[in-house]
Amino acid sequence: MVRKIKIVKITLIITILISITSIKAQQKTYCNPINIDYGYTPIPNFSEQGKHRATADPVIVNFKGKYFLFSTNQWGYWWSNNMLNWNFVSRKFLLPQHKVYDELCAPAVFVMKDEMYVIGSTHGPTFPIWKSKNPTKDEWEIAVDSLKVGAWDPGFLYDQEKDKLFLYWGSSNQFPLLGTEINTKTLQSEGYVKPLISLQPEDHGWERFGEYNDNSFLQPFMEGAWVTKYNNKYYLQYGAPATEFSGYADGVYVSNSPLDGFAYQSHNPFAYKPGGFARGAGHGATYQDNFGEWWHVSTIILGVKNNFERRIGIWPAGFDKDDVLYCNTAYGDYPTYLSKEKANHMEGLFSGWMLLNYNKPVQVSSTLGGYQANYAVDENMKTYWCAETGDKGEWLQTDLGEISTINAIQINYADQDVEFLGKTIGTFHQYKIYSSNDNKKWKIAIDKSKNTTDVPHDYIELEKPIKARYLKLENITMPTGKFAISGFRVFGKGNGEVPKPVEKFIVLRASAKKYGERRSSWIRWQQNNDADGYVIYFGKSADKLYGSIMVYGQNDYFFTGMDRTDAYYFQIEAFNNNGISVRSEVVFCE
Repeated sequence: MVRKIKIVKITLIITILISITSIKAQQKTYCNPINIDYGYTPIPNFSEQGKHRATADPVIVNFKGKYFLFSTNQWGYWWSNNMLNWNFVSRKFLLPQHKVYDELCAPAVFVMKDEMYVIGSTHGPTFPIWKSKNPTKDEWEIAVDSLKVGAWDPGFLYDQEKDKLFLYWGSSNQFPLLGTEINTKTLQSEGYVKPLISLQPEDHGWERFGEYNDNSFLQPFMEGAWVTKYNNKYYLQYGAPATEFSGYADGVYVSNSPLDGFAYQSHNPFAYKPGGFARGAGHGATYQDNFGEWWHVSTIILGVKNNFERRIGIWPAGFDKDDVLYCNTAYGDYPTYLSKEKANHMEGLFSGWMLLNYNKPVQVSSTLGGYQANYAVDENMKTYWCAETGDKGEWLQTDLGEISTINAIQINYADQDVEFLGKTIGTFHQYKIYSSNDNKKWKIAIDKSKNTTDVPHDYIELEKPIKARYLKLENITMPTGKFAISGFRVFGKGNGEVPKPVEKFIVLRASAKKYGERRSSWIRWQQNNDADGYVIYFGKSADKLYGSIMVYGQNDYFFTGMDRTDAYYFQIEAFNNNGISVRSEVVFCE
């Protein structure tokens, strides 16, 4: 009898474990900004309007089938088996005698043979290069006590075919990116340093300084060097024009040599996301998943509490049949499929789940000052609703307007009156989400009242879709500060019609090729009353419309990211909570 009871207990435990595993396994999507426990800025002077989370300059490398994510000033790093669930490893790489705030700023990470190497930005020989054979744990040793050449925003390429190591670096509004070969045994440069590329804002509109690339008085910044080798070509990637702007993007030059002969890729910037909820796709790194497909990780700008308040995004990327490097950011802050076999990154990995509550009615428990309720559903991460307290019971309710199919929810917390500086371990958010069809009878849709993790951009793909009209987010525990939400985003499908194709789509551009204003164009179309927004696609070939811009609530866009001397092709589609329209005819703009 005792044995039978034990067997029943063991069977029950196994059943529960299998159930939990299947729930986790069923999540096949993620949503930008990625949901990791971003640390808080370590520098009090950077907290101009309040203490806040911040990181940027990300690198992801695939090492022994696992993904390792490093970024600025996090006092550690993350690793993952699936690019969804990230495990934090607490670690300080800067030695105690170096009394600076920048612990691991704009890190460089590379794999050489069977070891992973890490170094932070340094202007001089003050930062060790560390190495590890098992970075899933805090098992590191110093490979060399410092990099004598000094390198800010460094990036390494280990060329496995040639058994050679190269270093690229630079962050300046005056100087070019530099490159040198590194001796694989001494891990030092032997003295030959080559200037490689510089910005050309007079020709490349997207490289101009300013939120709208319209500041001709300040020089833009070139930074974030990263090199990918593909088909015996070297792709030197760089960020511009500055990290605080929505148009922060990554461009690329290509060469047959690692330190010479780099030419501007015609299709630039290759990573670009100036519109939508999560904006910016600059200063990043390109890497391969376990299926051989390419991805690009990069910086998303927030910039509310400070210019350097930033997050991280991951986007499908790749090389086309002509070896053009591209990054697909269309609907890149909507639910996107994770790494999987036989994925088509050019067509995109967008799940097709639409945003259901854009600018829909909102009710709240309380409101602090001017942080109004509608800011939680306006698709602008810079604005947010804030309750008067961070207490249990504060709530926010959204009305979808009709009973809809709900597949996923993203909760984006904002920092209001937070108390933390640096990395705080062991903090967590707890909440419940209720659903209703009539605003009277409610049932629990998501219960995270027992959650023990820090989830500033929590994304939940429902095990089974639910149908509801109303959703209510109720706070239980905040890690710090008041209950503040920059985006309560509900994804799925409505019951209505998708918008009709966009009509009267035109692109107006200056005709004289010698004038700089050719770097900009005014794009207009007829307003579609059934649309929430539009996605504009652009490129220099009708079959390579790799660039995209998401626009909400307007029927024009002033595009300032064009290359002066080149012709362009444009296309547009409309979208709403029910789906996406057929694209317009392609428009040629000489």
